Amino acid sequence: MTADLAVISAHGFFGTAAITALTVQSTLGVRASHAIDASILVDTLECLVEDLPPAGIKIGMLATEDNIKVVAKFLERFQTGSGGTTIPVVLDPVLRSSSGAELLSAAGVEAMRRELLHLVTWVTPNVQELAVLTERDIETEQRVEDMAIWMTDEWCDLGVVATGGHMARANDFWVEPGGKSGGWLLGEKIASRATHGTGCAFSTALLCALVADDYGEHAVKQAKDFVAEGIRRGPGLGGGTGPMDLIWPLCGGRTAGY
Repeated sequence: MTADLAVISAHGFFGTAAITALTVQSTLGVRASHAIDASILVDTLECLVEDLPPAGIKIGMLATEDNIKVVAKFLERFQTGSGGTTIPVVLDPVLRSSSGAELLSAAGVEAMRRELLHLVTWVTPNVQELAVLTERDIETEQRVEDMAIWMTDEWCDLGVVATGGHMARANDFWVEPGGKSGGWLLGEKIASRATHGTGCAFSTALLCALVADDYGEHAVKQAKDFVAEGIRRGPGLGGGTGPMDLIWPLCGGRTAGY
């Protein structure tokens, strides 16, 4: 959440936060996760929307099936009669931490597929998350492409960005809502351990681009470029997978001081 708010600020917007879980973690990995009671999440969302109606919504770690149901109910108010949304909604389907800790149960994954995916505008799974959401084995770039397209067919009006940072080549495949256009965005492997929370930062940067009225390939590329530069400027903190520089656009070409 702290990374999300930094990315939002770096794009010139003001972000608010509804916490779904508290994690005990550092650059060395996740030690524990403690879900927030769903009733607190309901109160938080209602409190925020009454005072600060959102221009866009980013959904990250949800932690429990109950939290997924709360968020799904909340999102219904932003639906149009034709099945679209009045504001962009980006889901980063956080299922496991990069260190391997389970962050959503099997029941939670099924609830995400059943109750949430049809309510969002874009979903940004990495290859492992794409395999879980589609219940298919994904071993090649062709399978990434096939399954991303399958998702746009299965959940109408859903845009998909399958991020390939964990693959041999850091290429991402995108399909815009409705599957009207899409393709591969070529990437590069950056020699750095400043990669903590790349998926989180990417999905939030994508939301910011959408709120700024970018769309399709240009919005996805803007988010990808933002994350790549954040990795390059990583401050080299911590003993494990360290943080990116998430506020680099605010630094006038300088590396942020940490």
